[in-house]
Amino acid sequence: MNSSSVPINFRWHILRLRIFLLSIVCFALFGPTAHAQQLGWEGETGVFVTPLAYTVATPECKFAPPVIAYHFLNAGSVIGRFNQLSITSGFAKRVEFGYTRTIHEGGSDATLSPLWTEGFNTFHAKGSLIPENAWKKAWMPQVSTGFMLRTQVRNVGGQMQNKDTTNADVYLVATKTITQLKPMSLILSGGVQGTNAELIGLGGNASHWDPVGFGAAAVVFQGPAKSAIVLGVEMAQQPRHPDQLPNAVIRTVFVYALRVIPSPRLKLNVDFGILQGPGQIATGVDLKAKDCQGVAISYAF
Repeated sequence: MNSSSVPINFRWHILRLRIFLLSIVCFALFGPTAHAQQLGWEGETGVFVTPLAYTVATPECKFAPPVIAYHFLNAGSVIGRFNQLSITSGFAKRVEFGYTRTIHEGGSDATLSPLWTEGFNTFHAKGSLIPENAWKKAWMPQVSTGFMLRTQVRNVGGQMQNKDTTNADVYLVATKTITQLKPMSLILSGGVQGTNAELIGLGGNASHWDPVGFGAAAVVFQGPAKSAIVLGVEMAQQPRHPDQLPNAVIRTVFVYALRVIPSPRLKLNVDFGILQGPGQIATGVDLKAKDCQGVAISYAF
């Protein structure tokens, strides 16, 4: 097959995957592994946009001190920019819960940008069903279930109908950290969710509830001065059609993420990510969100 006949998007994902794998090989020259987990996009313990089965670190039979996070995403000239503030706590090493406020800065496209408004709320909770390595089985992943509930969502369909809407996710996720691959650890995670949200609420509501899959793979290794570095790639399927736009198609989202934990003494991490979001979703409708740059910082008290 001539390389010119391969879709550009496919070749771009292959190139990024090659860079990711090359990075793994290069960074494996560092020392022992480190385990890292902090808040994802909506305040849950996760990678960048997908949840992990792990929950926030919690004392036995006590509530956890809060973990706070700030996320920023530049979704391009049409959709605009998003700032998110999250606070999350947990209980008894099995449960976590929290709240996130999304604040939106409008884009510059006179026709499409008005479909996005100021922001919305997200409430989330997650509970562990099976702990990692349960029943003394080294292969056993941690399995958890959780939900996201978003309110005051007016993006796209809500704005077209001039009303606030609500959407939600209910998910089941399994995560396993493999520590036998010295000098680094490998984190594998995957799950399924039912959702009526597009792009975790950033694209408003879907036309109906859909079952979709998500997954992530990451490597964790020790960097200079006992820092920890995580390289990851995520995918998240989306419901096919946004509400009020039956001819528009939203495709699977990919994220390439880097997490840095500067010191084991600091409960702090910094995240960087590139989200491969929606481009042309219908004839003549281009959201121009193919390469969205994101950054985040989390701190646990």
